[in-house]
Amino acid sequence: MKKPVERFDMTRDPIRTKWYLKPITKLLSWPDMITHRPAIHFHGVDVPLEPPYLLLCNHNAFMDFKVATQVIYPYKANYVVAIDGFIGREWLLRAVGCICKRKFTNDTVLIRQLAKVIGNRDIAVVYPEARYSLCGTTAVLPEALGKLCKMLKVPVVTLVTHGHHVNSPFWNLHDRKIHTEADYTLLLTPGQVKELSVDEINKRIVEAFQYDDFAWQKATGTLTTYPKRAEGLHKVLYQCPHCGKEYQMDSQGDTLFCKECGKKWRMTELGELEALEGKTEFSHIPDWYEWERANVRAEVEAGTYNSGVLRVHVDSLPNAKKFIRLGNGTLQHDMNGFHVHGTDVDGDPFEMELPVPSLYSVHIEYEYLGKYGDCVDLNTLQDTWYTYPESDQAFAVTKMALATEELYFAYRRSIGKPCPPGLA
Repeated sequence: MKKPVERFDMTRDPIRTKWYLKPITKLLSWPDMITHRPAIHFHGVDVPLEPPYLLLCNHNAFMDFKVATQVIYPYKANYVVAIDGFIGREWLLRAVGCICKRKFTNDTVLIRQLAKVIGNRDIAVVYPEARYSLCGTTAVLPEALGKLCKMLKVPVVTLVTHGHHVNSPFWNLHDRKIHTEADYTLLLTPGQVKELSVDEINKRIVEAFQYDDFAWQKATGTLTTYPKRAEGLHKVLYQCPHCGKEYQMDSQGDTLFCKECGKKWRMTELGELEALEGKTEFSHIPDWYEWERANVRAEVEAGTYNSGVLRVHVDSLPNAKKFIRLGNGTLQHDMNGFHVHGTDVDGDPFEMELPVPSLYSVHIEYEYLGKYGDCVDLNTLQDTWYTYPESDQAFAVTKMALATEELYFAYRRSIGKPCPPGLA
């Protein structure tokens, strides 16, 4: 008989930050504050509010947490953090006030925990995009945000940073050491939270979360002189706009290129793309990304989207101690959702089925931890599976992420409940 696997205790009440750790969190953030000198702009207030309140932050890089820590100091806060952030340091993260969450799951326990934070008269810090932005623009926001604001009945503040993706993009984490900015905005007073409808609250949150790091870079004239600044960009821009071929893009130095047709684009110091020969199809990186999304949407609307059956190995993360090799198997993403089947290290079968209505988005990783390459992590309330397709196959986890969203939107439309723009 197999030994029962210990599961992360998701139900524990959040811990108020230990008084002796609060200065340490500020101190650990200080080197980046010196290097990047973020300019903090306040809107609706002159200084950070006294808690309690709900702080909604955008998510482009780990530096997001450091800026938030600096801005709200010396007040106490509890941060919602994904379970992989707790690996090997659960005691520390709990002690500084972190609350564990498995990404893109309907977790009612989290709502109770956030209410507890507000009851403690602290700041509840939430990153509602739930993943790093893939190309420095707003990701899909959960429709439940408006209901959360209504339930907590406290001021709603947004902290939207600019330049964090340009400085250290998800697809190439090298620190460019650029200067950055952030907007701290009192978005809703308790009175407005009470008076406005859930839809109107959601609308205001979506409007506040509109950002584009590459547009910001161009507007501010911020240069990135890092010579390998384009390396990894093919992970996001996986389809060639010249020949239309998927999964043949690659990058080296400051150049993005297609191995199928040979076309090349240079990424300038201002973060724009320019073709080395012929027409520049997309100079603005997010435009290329949205073109890919439109192509995926067309496949979904035609009912033809299918990743094919991919050979994968799967790691499990039931707790915060370490990854556990689950076994080898297959992953398929199609019009019905995600399907994972395999055999574990003891020879027993395992499977996970996540139908389209259960996921409005999905978390992906590029070259995760330098281990096995790109992966899709799929979550239940009890476990997280990191599924790594073998690299000799044609696939892009970015396309799976786009397809997850487009499949969900199509499902909502099919039942007469279209999502408002920017929400899921």
